[in-house]
Amino acid sequence: MRTLQVAKDAAHKFNPKVKLEAHHANIKDSQFNVDWFKGFTMVFNALDNLEARRHVNKMCLAADIPLIESGTTGFNGQVQVIKKGKTACYDCTTKETPKSFPVCTIRSTPSQPIHCIVWGKSYLLSEVFGASEDESTEMDHSEDSENAKEIEKLRLESQALKKIKESMGTDAFPQLLFDKVFKDDIIRLRSMEDMWKSRRPPEALDYTTLNTEAGNDEAIKQAILKDDQRVWNLAENLIVFKDSLERLSKRLQEMKSTSNAANSGEPIITFDKDDEDTLDFVTASANLRSIVFGIETKSRFDIKQMAGNIIPAIATTNAIVAGLCVLQSFKVLRGDYSSSKEVFLSPFAPERLLSSDKSREPNPDCPACSVAQTRLLVS
Repeated sequence: MRTLQVAKDAAHKFNPKVKLEAHHANIKDSQFNVDWFKGFTMVFNALDNLEARRHVNKMCLAADIPLIESGTTGFNGQVQVIKKGKTACYDCTTKETPKSFPVCTIRSTPSQPIHCIVWGKSYLLSEVFGASEDESTEMDHSEDSENAKEIEKLRLESQALKKIKESMGTDAFPQLLFDKVFKDDIIRLRSMEDMWKSRRPPEALDYTTLNTEAGNDEAIKQAILKDDQRVWNLAENLIVFKDSLERLSKRLQEMKSTSNAANSGEPIITFDKDDEDTLDFVTASANLRSIVFGIETKSRFDIKQMAGNIIPAIATTNAIVAGLCVLQSFKVLRGDYSSSKEVFLSPFAPERLLSSDKSREPNPDCPACSVAQTRLLVS
């Protein structure tokens, strides 16, 4: 069951008479426009990525709706009341930029599990089912000019991958994709002898041999998929790779058959840590690549945390922060922003568990709340 449905059902038990609506969608979708945000008295935000938080912050500013921004990281937590023109907004202070990795490291010379995970998430999944890797924030292109020849070869590889996509939905598709990224590309990389003078050279994988070893037992496959805290072996990763590839292929084809490309563009599938199909594909792909390069493999549980930049949630921390949000919401409902506070939960601080400060004034140089805003209607 999806996270939002679980949350809705749990909240509904407190008051069955209240009407709750759950939307399984991207908060940046066009349906969640300024007018949609204006339909609320206030907004509670508990999103888990920087881009989405910034988007909700800007939408609430544009709609002039108070926002209670909150988040937890392990045992730490924070709550902030945001009201246009009265308090600092989410972007009034600089946020740490998510880590990115040079393209050549991800595509040619990985040395850590995270490199293979980013390859599976931001390159392979994106090239096969989504947008190009050029749009990924995890792929750093700043060194491209210094590795022009290698970058050009990598672009040719991507073009070859696009041709393989045309076979999606056929029986040949899994082997074509596997042979491309775990055999042919690896043989090309290994042929560049200078690259491996101080590194272990990668070892290409043979699909036919591995597929015979993996077999096609449905019960075995289901047992593997249920065991997300054990590190899968080579054959098990191939089983999950093929199965998730089939699931995603069917899903994308269904999306294409029901979409109106002229209005909504070509449908794509993007990574979501709570999406079993994409998580299984990234886990299997990352582990197969790790095996190729002699890198430690990881369990699906570990890869979910690493791919989603997640620190495991602590239920008690979430409960405390949720309570703090409610306390601040009373002040918002009264319009008493002068007494609203930024509250920080720091259990390992030397003085106190909770610390608070008066809400800060808006930053006059903030790129989000200090600029003039207007609406333009085109008919």
